[in-house]
Amino acid sequence: MERPMRIFLPLLLLCSLAHAAVCPTGQAKDGATLVRIEQEWLSASARHDTAALECILADDFEEADSNGALIERSTMLSSPANPSDSHFELADMHAHVYGDVAYVRGKGVFNDHGVRKEKTRFTDIFVYRDGRWQCVAGHESRFPDARQPATDN
Repeated sequence: MERPMRIFLPLLLLCSLAHAAVCPTGQAKDGATLVRIEQEWLSASARHDTAALECILADDFEEADSNGALIERSTMLSSPANPSDSHFELADMHAHVYGDVAYVRGKGVFNDHGVRKEKTRFTDIFVYRDGRWQCVAGHESRFPDARQPATDN
């Protein structure tokens, strides 16, 4: 091997490793892990933590939002963080695991200055790959009573 190649290849490898996210492996195949991942996803979105989102969202991820639009992984990764005067939370999450495939169903509530702006039901589908859960698809449906005060149930 020529000397420039001996230097170039290790540098190329180091540069590629420096830009790749270090994703967790060895995740348990249980519902509690998936619910925790959903909370991590919410937190990473709020912080716009692209590295964490890259670990959760599979390369082939696609979501149908509550307006019917399809959102690809690249769009999710480039979305800005939520404004500080708004708050989004997850509730009533239930995970169902079937070997290397699972889904999580729950509710999401978006509040802005104490006023409920949107309430959705979501389903996220996960596949166990490379020792970790990766979300491959999601779907959201809006509740009809979305414009209610946050204090209502």
